[in-house]
Amino acid sequence: MEEQFQLLFDKMKIEIQKQSNDLKESLTKNIMDRMDEKLNPMIEENRILKQKISNLENEIEYLKKEKRSNNIVIYGLEESEKSTSELFQNVKDIFKRDLDLSVEQNEMNRLYRLGKRNENKHRPVLFSFTNGWKKDEIVKNKKSLKGIFIAEDYSKEVIEKRKALLPQLLEEKKKGNITFMKYDKLIVKGPNTDKRKRELSSSPQSSSTNNPKKQQTISSIKTNRTNAFDLMRTRSNSLSGGSSHNKL
Repeated sequence: MEEQFQLLFDKMKIEIQKQSNDLKESLTKNIMDRMDEKLNPMIEENRILKQKISNLENEIEYLKKEKRSNNIVIYGLEESEKSTSELFQNVKDIFKRDLDLSVEQNEMNRLYRLGKRNENKHRPVLFSFTNGWKKDEIVKNKKSLKGIFIAEDYSKEVIEKRKALLPQLLEEKKKGNITFMKYDKLIVKGPNTDKRKRELSSSPQSSSTNNPKKQQTISSIKTNRTNAFDLMRTRSNSLSGGSSHNKL
């Protein structure tokens, strides 16, 4: 009898434990479902906010880039001016002398020295143009400038990126690839074919040496041309001789 009670008790215990586990799982699932219902809108809202922040960051970066797009930085210009007007006149004279390019005061947006005054070296000059084409024309012909050096106006972050890319740029150029930097990106356009074309092209003398058939054809044409003139001369002589014989 006691054994039967013990078996019944054990079965009841197992059943209660099972029901307890089922109830626990059900409660956990209900709680998680309710949490998901509340969290999902928050997660979606967070995703939208992140996207908006990313878009705003891109817009800010674009505006910063556009703000600097019409700027140049002039290095090596002697710091002898006493006013912005004198500084502008010095820069204007250099552009006219070296580039034959006239820059008027109404084309200048801003012009000033960068950094704190230093007696040991000349501070760089930032020149901001009101239009982009004049700035592009100066940058395109900057190698003709004497005594000064011109660079694009980049942010510190972009300058650091360009410095980091410089070793790779030099390596690609050693390989013979057309390589240049565009803003903060390295552009590689494959091998430079101009050098190979120059190596493959040869002088007329070497080409005639390398093409004996062509040389032989040219010689044959010259020989035939000479024979034709000789034949015409012979016929002319024979005709003149015949006419004089008839007169006699």
